[in-house]
Amino acid sequence: MTARVVTLDLDGVTDKAALMDRSARDLRLPEWFGRNWDALADVLSDPGLWSGGAAGEETVVVVRHWERYAQARPDEWATAREVFAQASALTVALALGGSS
Repeated sequence: MTARVVTLDLDGVTDKAALMDRSARDLRLPEWFGRNWDALADVLSDPGLWSGGAAGEETVVVVRHWERYAQARPDEWATAREVFAQASALTVALALGGSS
């Protein structure tokens, strides 16, 4: 099985609105994306949005530079992690370590 990797770069993101805007941009979400937790959960679980690659190709979203957001908004980050963990149409992974 091959994987298509998409990066969600949260560098400079310190609140929910910025997270939603960055998600829309980096993940190339549809214009109808509602920029709230339920809408994010919906798009991350919609196989129609993520099945555009080759047969059997999985989509992996790598979240980079998330630490500042997690520190600035721990409750929001907990919600974001829950939404990421429940995504059923793709895999979400947190990049760990220094400048990765």
